[in-house]
Amino acid sequence: MYRYDHYDHLIVRERIAQYRDQVARRLNDELTEEEFLPLRLQNGLYMQRHAYMLRVAVPYGLLSSQQMRMFAHIARKYDRGYGHFTTRQNIQYNWIELEQTPEILTDLASVEMHAIQTSGNCIRNITTDEFAGVAADEIMDPRAFAEILRQWSTFHPEFIALPRKFKVAINGSVEDRAAIAIHDIGLTLVKNEAGEVGFKFMAGGGMGRTPIIGSVIRDFLPWQHLLTYTEAVMRVYNSYGRRDNKYKARIKILLKALGVEEFSRLVEEEWQDLKDGPETLSQEEYDRVAAYFEAPPYATLDAIDPLAAHLDNKAFANWLGRNVKPHKVPGYAAVVLSLKKTGVPPGDATAEQMDFVADLADKYSFGELRVTHEQNLVLADVKQSDLFEVWQLAKAKGLATPNIGLLTDIISCPGGDFCSLANAKSIPIAAAIAERFDDLDFQHDIGDIELNISGCINACGHHHVGSIGVLGVDKDGSEWYQVSIGGAQGNNAAIGKIIGPSFSAGQMPEVIGRLLNVYVQNRFEDERFADTAQRLGIAPFKEHVYATPIPAGELVGEDHA
Repeated sequence: MYRYDHYDHLIVRERIAQYRDQVARRLNDELTEEEFLPLRLQNGLYMQRHAYMLRVAVPYGLLSSQQMRMFAHIARKYDRGYGHFTTRQNIQYNWIELEQTPEILTDLASVEMHAIQTSGNCIRNITTDEFAGVAADEIMDPRAFAEILRQWSTFHPEFIALPRKFKVAINGSVEDRAAIAIHDIGLTLVKNEAGEVGFKFMAGGGMGRTPIIGSVIRDFLPWQHLLTYTEAVMRVYNSYGRRDNKYKARIKILLKALGVEEFSRLVEEEWQDLKDGPETLSQEEYDRVAAYFEAPPYATLDAIDPLAAHLDNKAFANWLGRNVKPHKVPGYAAVVLSLKKTGVPPGDATAEQMDFVADLADKYSFGELRVTHEQNLVLADVKQSDLFEVWQLAKAKGLATPNIGLLTDIISCPGGDFCSLANAKSIPIAAAIAERFDDLDFQHDIGDIELNISGCINACGHHHVGSIGVLGVDKDGSEWYQVSIGGAQGNNAAIGKIIGPSFSAGQMPEVIGRLLNVYVQNRFEDERFADTAQRLGIAPFKEHVYATPIPAGELVGEDHA
């Protein structure tokens, strides 16, 4: 994995010193909260409902075991013993004291991590496929390009004050596991007829108030022009993007207003001044960065069936079927550690679990970990012969729920329990639904389905692309929930459609049950929920959900705030 060079260390060290002085001045009232706000946001520090929240960058979701142990240390020393992994492949701490934040950043720097550009109107954390480098269907490992983009975008003087925040995702496989279509820029590594490597370049995707699937603005861009063409896109956005209304300031609004053809023309025009310039990537520069991502020292192994010695173990078989993914190297597999055990907020991990996962990585996966944008963790390089042992150990720590891709693998933002922007709570809704359908046989019968929950229109829970999407809304000062169906991420990305009027919190488990009833009664063999919903349209789902009154039940659970 990438290691900081002299410049990285210097930049982070100087930023911490600068921020330490800013915090001291704020605590001494030399800075007002209004003056301090943009300064703290530049360092990933938000003010939430009850305390400060710190968001730490995990570039393209890749972590060392040492870095994970630092996350555990921060959770213990500065927070309440846990952290929350997000849909941006980052980690957030929800109970931070301002006075301690310079020390937290200093601790992070000791393991080559920071919180720079995790907030603000800048280019945010570059995300990618959690199986990058090991995926069986990979065309090319995208991590070197993700790192090149990270280096290029960090503190880029031209793009530190964009009209709005800007998100980039890159995919290197046949199957899109990076959700590129809902990003401001979405990149897919492809090969042309001559076998040359390049990018299919998408722009203008996003969620929020105006969810839009991105548009292809170039079918093939030679990889050498990744930075020059990206800069051309950024310049067009920086020049033409709206700054008078933050709700209409994203690149998706600009592209929609101009049209794909005109937007692409402006980009091409801008690119002519940059093409073949100093930011054109050379093979030497690519090789320099790619060397950080060389394959670990895999053993020469034969592929085996890990279930062969445990044929009577249904629980292990279920886990293998849902949480273990193919690996391009014979004899190895990628393991997804579920952070979606019923009763636990989606994406949360305790300090003890983080230390444990770091130990697993050291023993079984070359000391590396991945964070998924579905809020789970991955051991990417596990020997097939070790899978049973890994399963037993993970199960003992509550990290082996065999639900990856199933109904209770819920994606959720922290919602109104923490976030000051939220209209409604997300965690209790996720808990109630998970408890209602906490039957693995039932979940396996339902099959692949994505249930996504956002506490507000900012869509941090990616509800627009959930097979079932739940959005918290404010209705006369009360918390209600709007439901959409038919959304999808991946190669056939789609925005879900709202089925009708919103529901109270207590009604949500029954609403989900009624939606699933329609699916089960109408699905074709092996047809997924999203495909059934797109084929039938919302009418039969709406009719069944609203046919009879839904009891206004009460949610029972702990107060996460």
